[in-house]
Amino acid sequence: MSSAACIFCKIIKGDIPSFKLFESDKVFAFLDIQPLSRGHALVIPKFHGAKLTDIPDEDLTELLPVAKKIAQASGAVDFNILQNNGRIAHQEVDHVHFHMIPKPNEKEGMKIGWPTQATDMDKLKSLHEELKAKM
Repeated sequence: MSSAACIFCKIIKGDIPSFKLFESDKVFAFLDIQPLSRGHALVIPKFHGAKLTDIPDEDLTELLPVAKKIAQASGAVDFNILQNNGRIAHQEVDHVHFHMIPKPNEKEGMKIGWPTQATDMDKLKSLHEELKAKM
């Protein structure tokens, strides 16, 4: 499944050129043209879906192994694997994609905040029970 308007679907079809690193029946990987660091790459399923929950499980199986291979090939010792879902979660292209972003030093690569919340064990216990029942 693909979308005619989707930039990543156009890259997969070859309508838009890319610096392809890997391709299989289900996965396409290429260098990011606006990298955060040297070796920043995108790994995408060929199945078009905006969010991770839109992609069938069988189309997800190769994504992390390919991201791992690219990390190894890049020589990155430290790196981030990032996957965003939705605009407020910083997703810019509505096609699932995983970033492999080398972190060679403090200035290059990904910068993130981690605004933790105070722990409330009763609320965590309740949430745990709610989620476990739905799994």
